[in-house]
Formats: sequence, C-alpha cells, structure tokens
Amino acid sequence: MKGQWTLILGLIAALLISIFAVINVDSVTVDFMFATTQVPLILIILGSVLMGGVIVGAVGMLKVYKLQQEIRRLKKSQQEGRQVSDHPDPKDQTSETEHSDTD
Repeated sequence: MKGQWTLILGLIAALLISIFAVINVDSVTVDFMFATTQVPLILIILGSVLMGGVIVGAVGMLKVYKLQQEIRRLKKSQQEGRQVSDHPDPKDQTSETEHSDTD
C-alpha cells in the first residue's frame, strides 16, 4: 500500500512540474562564467528537475549500498559466532567444571 501512495504522489508531482514547465516557455539569458546564451525556461526547469532526480537517486543508491555492506558484515559475524558456539573450546569446558566443583 505504501508503494502505491509513493507512486501516486510521484505522478502528481511529475504532472505539476510538467504543467509548470509548459507554462514557462519564454527565453531567458543564462550566464555561464565564460559565455551567455538564450535558453527556453522550460529547458532550465526540466534540466533542474532531472539533475535533482539524478542526485537524489545517486544518494539513495549509495545509502542502499552501504546498508547492504552492513548486512553482509553482520551475517558474516553472525555465522562466525555460530561456528564458535557449535564447537566450543574444550579448555573452556574444563575450567567451567572446575569452577562448579569448588562451589
């Protein structure tokens, strides 16, 4: 259900941005450090939205990658912990029995 709401809100946002971009078709002057040029405002708006989406997507993918690495690390440490508990050290058992005999 959460995924459906996310999709619906994303479509509404895309529709609003598209309407806003289509309304603003006038040419504007864009000043780069080395040159100036006339560009339709719709291209500036859509380019900015696209760049923002790419940046947000890249940050999200980086976060997912880091979380996957953390999951792998935790699974590995958990498996190592099970292997240690499956085969306890005999020296540890003898020291435990010695302590229980003295009580």
